[in-house]
Amino acid sequence: MKCRLNNPLGAVVIDTDVIAKYAGSVAIECFGIVGMAAVNMKDGLVKLLMRDNLAHGINVTVNENKLTLNFHVIVVYGVSIRAVSDNLISNVKYKVEQFTGVEVEKINIFVEGVRVID
Repeated sequence: MKCRLNNPLGAVVIDTDVIAKYAGSVAIECFGIVGMAAVNMKDGLVKLLMRDNLAHGINVTVNENKLTLNFHVIVVYGVSIRAVSDNLISNVKYKVEQFTGVEVEKINIFVEGVRVID
């Protein structure tokens, strides 16, 4: 799926994988986020994704040139999930809108696991 922006000189087409990679890099910089998670639907196992596979933990959909982002994350043990989620939403919304020029309509966060960080 692609996001299309028209201007007087032509069109800019942004692949959703590009948006997912950028959103993932913004998300892992947020306080309380360990990383993105890949969920194996067959056996229900959750796997922490490495930095170069962040896009696999994020689903991006485009509807009428508005973005919806679904994050599957692993959070740090002992932090407020509400505070981490609010921080993630505000940072990602602002930075993705600045990066793409497309409105982020909705961000859904699925907490798939908790990790203790030394």
